[in-house]
Amino acid sequence: MAGFIERRKMDLLCAIFSGLQFGTLTVSLPDGTSRSFRGERSGPDADLSILSMNAVSRMLNDGKMGFCEAVMDGEVESRSMADLIQLAVMHDEILTPKMAASIWRRISLRLFHGFRRNSKSGSARNIAYHYDLGNEFYAAWLDSTMTYSSAVYDSENDDLSTAQTNKYRNLAELADIQPGDHVLEIGCGWGGFAKYAIEERGARVTGITISKEQHDFATQRLADARLADRAEVRLVDYRDLQGRFDKIVSIEMFEAVGQAYWGTYFSAVSSLLKDGARAALQSITIEENAFEEYRRDPDFIQRYIFPGGMLPSMPRLEQPVADAGLKLVEANGFGLHYARTLAEWRERFQAAWPRLATEKFDMRFKRMWELYLSYCEGGFRAGMIDVKQMLLVHDRRTG
Repeated sequence: MAGFIERRKMDLLCAIFSGLQFGTLTVSLPDGTSRSFRGERSGPDADLSILSMNAVSRMLNDGKMGFCEAVMDGEVESRSMADLIQLAVMHDEILTPKMAASIWRRISLRLFHGFRRNSKSGSARNIAYHYDLGNEFYAAWLDSTMTYSSAVYDSENDDLSTAQTNKYRNLAELADIQPGDHVLEIGCGWGGFAKYAIEERGARVTGITISKEQHDFATQRLADARLADRAEVRLVDYRDLQGRFDKIVSIEMFEAVGQAYWGTYFSAVSSLLKDGARAALQSITIEENAFEEYRRDPDFIQRYIFPGGMLPSMPRLEQPVADAGLKLVEANGFGLHYARTLAEWRERFQAAWPRLATEKFDMRFKRMWELYLSYCEGGFRAGMIDVKQMLLVHDRRTG
């Protein structure tokens, strides 16, 4: 009887895979057999090794989250997880209804996400969860600029540090940062952009963060570079900041704001920005046709990597931007550059792993982090998510 049930479960899972429309998929099953599926249209050549019947059950019962948790527990593997994720995203409309998590699992995930709201105290807790893994952890696999956001590759020959500097340049040009400008950076990370804006654009920078680890690192970094007289790093929430600035830059901080606070964020940008000045934002976005499911059912990233996070779709930004008296002037997407950035991060993380492996960072953490980087890479490759640099100014019609 047990053997019949197991075969039935494997058949049910393979029946889902038989709807493949793009690319190819080779599946190795727990009973030692393998099955191959081929779509009629071009796509990634992916493989999936399911190492236990428990993994089959998790995928059937808990869908995408069950798959991710099985990966974390070493029950599912792939030679190229990014290819597998890309293939899955390309079939999202097929997989979502057929691999939906149970109602009780969806409720538990919604409750978890709901309890991670980005109030001031909630934001501090959520940011600490991710960024306070330690500066040494991030330094082990980020490039020398200590930049944790998408790079911009001007050429195939650009290394990661060059590409990160390209990104800084593009944002500085979008904001039109001039010598002597007082620039506010909302979410200053480890101080990479602040250092660039001072050294290369002649600006004065106030950077804010709610991560103590990042605050201490950025403060010391700018002092070591003898830039402390033109830089201030403050441990403060954007909602508590006062003043008016010539320019504002915010690099991939918006994803941590949370939909309930989008209006608050843009109102803060509007009030902190001098009349006639510019704000340049870089943010990951999600396709509008995927937004409702993403908002309703928190995904692997929101559960395990960025609690409280929420990607916007571009149409969902229109109202909070307008309500704040701002206008979106332009938005330039470069999602495939993020896919390349993530691939480089994953290679660097794997190379650094022997130095990172401790009781704090065990093999489950390693598999989780590799999945996170591959999960995002596959999403960018498939076009479900994008990254955009956006220019905001005050809307004179509302002034």
